[in-house]
Amino acid sequence: MKRILVPTDFSKEAEFATKIAAQFANKFNCEIYFLHIIDLPTGEVDQINTPPSEIPEALFFMKLASKRFDELLNADYLEGITVHHSIKTNSTFTGINETAKELNIDMIIMGSHGATGFKEIFIGSNTEKVVRTSKVPVLVIKSSEKEFKVNNLVFASDFLIDSIHTYEQAVKFAKKFNSKIHLLLVNTPNNFSTSANASKRIQSFIDSSDYTNYTINIHNDDTVEKGILNFSEQIDADIIGISTHGRQGIAHFFNGSISEDIVNHAIRPVITFKI
Repeated sequence: MKRILVPTDFSKEAEFATKIAAQFANKFNCEIYFLHIIDLPTGEVDQINTPPSEIPEALFFMKLASKRFDELLNADYLEGITVHHSIKTNSTFTGINETAKELNIDMIIMGSHGATGFKEIFIGSNTEKVVRTSKVPVLVIKSSEKEFKVNNLVFASDFLIDSIHTYEQAVKFAKKFNSKIHLLLVNTPNNFSTSANASKRIQSFIDSSDYTNYTINIHNDDTVEKGILNFSEQIDADIIGISTHGRQGIAHFFNGSISEDIVNHAIRPVITFKI
């Protein structure tokens, strides 16, 4: 892990993510890339013939963002860390993913306002799209954390073979923190599996991994999202990890309101791994 992207709107929630990114940078010798996006109303702008610097609103917000970056980059907790920053005019979702690809980013760290929803650049479908489609892990930070610990990581999955790559990413992340991974399959009334069959499926799923610091858990609940949140609360997990890959398998976690339920309503950080 060498490059971390932190989208920022300079809010309190974005600062939470920035401070965690600083801890990662100090621990793993990473560089931090800050990104602020000015989302212009495309219906009112001739984007081909009018550069952003000639749009009064864009110019105003660029100057304001530059001032906020000057303040941010002088923060004590960023001292000694290699940081970069950029201001772009784009749609939020597109801008974040394009920047991650352009800079060869290893992880995206985003701030969240918690159960009341995402604020400003993190509102609604933009964050859901980033979480669902990002090709690199996305870590969503929910609150201020003096020390980011991952002693207990819940990895929720359907444990089908096509999700194995996401588990490899989770193991790679867990090894950095010497975490215990709590493998979790949630049984629901509409998608039930016996404990014996579920355990066998999970065991087959992890047979090729050399990671031994784990537990196997089958949790029964009304819905998958409730099961993840309730189980994580029961064991007081430090973080929830979920695999995503389009609209197949475990990705039903992230269709419609389910993604918002997991990311918005969890009181702990959430990290997603894309197949």
